[in-house]
Amino acid sequence: MSSDKAWPRLSPVHTGIRGKCPRCGKGRLFEGFLKLRDGCDVCGLDYSFADPADGPAFFVICFGCVPSVVLAILIEIQFSAPYWVHLVTSLPFMLLTCIPPLRPLKGWLVASQFFYKAREGRLVEKPLAADTDDPA
Repeated sequence: MSSDKAWPRLSPVHTGIRGKCPRCGKGRLFEGFLKLRDGCDVCGLDYSFADPADGPAFFVICFGCVPSVVLAILIEIQFSAPYWVHLVTSLPFMLLTCIPPLRPLKGWLVASQFFYKAREGRLVEKPLAADTDDPA
């Protein structure tokens, strides 16, 4: 397809959170809830560069699970609540703070990888000074 220079630079926040292609902003990024498509159906961008790994889960654990566990502990300490109260309050709160943010966060991380051209680190071998043919 066309080179990256033919496409406008789109914000990773706007494209990723909506689950759109990071290059054209129109194609879909996801095939299922969290499964990435092989490529964009509009511009043909290959999504094989994308590797968000455990990033979305890490952010959800930090910003979703911790507050929901704190809420459950506060309910237990304050009211000595029976288990059914936690099933009605803590469990739904935990599910709502943990599952819905996964997809937008994964989309944002994939779009950020494209936008900033992030890739695996590689070692670059530099020639030693003794290996050069320069007599100086």
